[in-house]
Amino acid sequence: MTLAVAAASALSGAATGIAPAHAAPGVSSPAAGAPVPARTREAVNPDAATMVLLYFDLAGIDPPLERWVEDDSRVQQSRPADKAAQRAAVRAEFEAARAAVRDIGRLRLSVSNAGLSDYDAGYQEFTIGALSPASQFDFQALRQKVTVQFVNGETAQHWSVPAAQAGLVRDRTARGNTKLDIQLRIAGVQPGAAGGTILTSIERYELRASDGSTLVRAKVPQDG
Repeated sequence: MTLAVAAASALSGAATGIAPAHAAPGVSSPAAGAPVPARTREAVNPDAATMVLLYFDLAGIDPPLERWVEDDSRVQQSRPADKAAQRAAVRAEFEAARAAVRDIGRLRLSVSNAGLSDYDAGYQEFTIGALSPASQFDFQALRQKVTVQFVNGETAQHWSVPAAQAGLVRDRTARGNTKLDIQLRIAGVQPGAAGGTILTSIERYELRASDGSTLVRAKVPQDG
């Protein structure tokens, strides 16, 4: 199952989405100098370039800014006499964007198809596929790929509904995809060869029917 995520355009213009993935691995410790608990800002539907810069900041790794500057089409297409000034302008943009992610500790993401399952009468619950441990958000920009994975998806994916109310839920979701807004707390990072993974804990979510009406607002229990 592939699920779309709403996001603004990146500096690179790269597309963003959700795709099936392996279960999220264990949480790594946040990089020294970037303590996740001290981060107070929330990014709402961030674009792919923002997520790449956020990953580098969380991991405590210096991004390859000079390479990004040279790869920028404005630098490559500028006249020789203008290249130095264009490089300076593009570098300043990247530096400003880099500074802007430094206190982000939470993410809020919108999903156009929550992947709601059929009702399980035995367990009296629906399963929300987009919150499962096997789902991840993929962000690609600046020749980097950053993924967002859930460390508590096994708990978050289960939506308990009494059997007497299950029919009403089915009726309200029969006409189209359910939509999902997710609030995530950044829990750590795992570096990779051409990018890396931002590990998150699902704190809250809101599930809506295709007409925009709310089906459930839920707070997810947190370990510890």
